Amino acid sequence: MSSQVAPASQASNNSRSLSSSPNRNLEFISRPQFKQQTFDEIYGVPENFLEIEVRSPETHVGYGRGMYTDYEIVCRTNIPAFKLKYSVVRRRYSDFEYFRDILERESSRVTIPPLPGKVFTNRFSDEVIEHRREGLERFLQIVAGHPLLQTGSKVLCGFIQDPQWDRNHWL
Repeated sequence: MSSQVAPASQASNNSRSLSSSPNRNLEFISRPQFKQQTFDEIYGVPENFLEIEVRSPETHVGYGRGMYTDYEIVCRTNIPAFKLKYSVVRRRYSDFEYFRDILERESSRVTIPPLPGKVFTNRFSDEVIEHRREGLERFLQIVAGHPLLQTGSKVLCGFIQDPQWDRNHWL
């Protein structure tokens, strides 16, 4: 196995032939023209935006197993599929379970992500509630941000925006 090296005179001839062609140099120099952005384009409201936040967990005390925690869902958007630009509703974990089941039945083309798991011990501790809140927020951000669900789901906008949402309506 032998390697061949071009003589120095041949290598310099090759480099001269590349640089001697004026059209070849222009190919590398020409750049696309960029339009300067305006202040509004840089700092204005994005064309489409969706912000979903799950916050302010509240634990409600009842008798026996009547204790539960619900969460505030805040939605800010300018996406036309959503009826309101800003909304705040409260939902409990069991509402999320029903909502997820409805989405799975309603949409066979989209894989619906899992909810954070059920907790059976120490479920009202601050750590457990915060972990669940984070999981519910991730779930909603994925689901609400999916374009097929935004346009094809009958339950999505109501769950996120309607304070009178009733899971029994969808059973």
